[in-house]
Amino acid sequence: MVKLTIAEIMEMLWKAADETFIMVSWSLLAGLIFGTLIGLLLFLLSNPFFLKNRVIGNVANFIINATRSIPFLILMVAVLPLGTYIVGTTVGPKAVIVPLAIAAIAFYARLAENAFSQIDKGVIEAAIASGASHTRIIFGILFPEALAQLIRHATVTTISLIGFSSMAGVVGGGGIGDLAIRFGYQRYVTEVLIICIIILIIVVMLIQYLGDKLANHFDRSHK
Repeated sequence: MVKLTIAEIMEMLWKAADETFIMVSWSLLAGLIFGTLIGLLLFLLSNPFFLKNRVIGNVANFIINATRSIPFLILMVAVLPLGTYIVGTTVGPKAVIVPLAIAAIAFYARLAENAFSQIDKGVIEAAIASGASHTRIIFGILFPEALAQLIRHATVTTISLIGFSSMAGVVGGGGIGDLAIRFGYQRYVTEVLIICIIILIIVVMLIQYLGDKLANHFDRSHK
């Protein structure tokens, strides 16, 4: 069992929190941007009012489903060479951003497609009947109507990424989860394990609370 001073524990926690923030924030940004675009594309390709194309839609769906079916630990190891070309390293929090981003994009794309699919088809039909262009429908109807659900799904994605980041220790990525495993569990430093758990619980609950508040604010069904 390793004995650590309060100062040493605080220093490790601060470093781990910074590593988790780097991994989650950048991968989440990629997930929200590209996941939303892919989710929108999947919706448009499956909708007879827009770009219905079964072949392209099936290929895109296969890629998304295949990516989501791979356990994150295996995905992380498999795409490490790709990380070298993108971020210039295969170790540290930067290396984990690439597999986290891929997982986030695939995960959020499916959720975004679901959010767009839940929009009342009558609203879309009315807009088309009035002569609105596809661009106007996408930005004037689809995004505003789906915004609340997109925010809720973004909240779920953020919390999932925090969980995935705990596996970053495999490539020396660090983070709160990795600190809890390496010191709290493997080295029997119980206080580190307890503190990490408390921090993760607080962070997740705060993200969920803020996400719900923001989603309810934009939820048109509640107005």
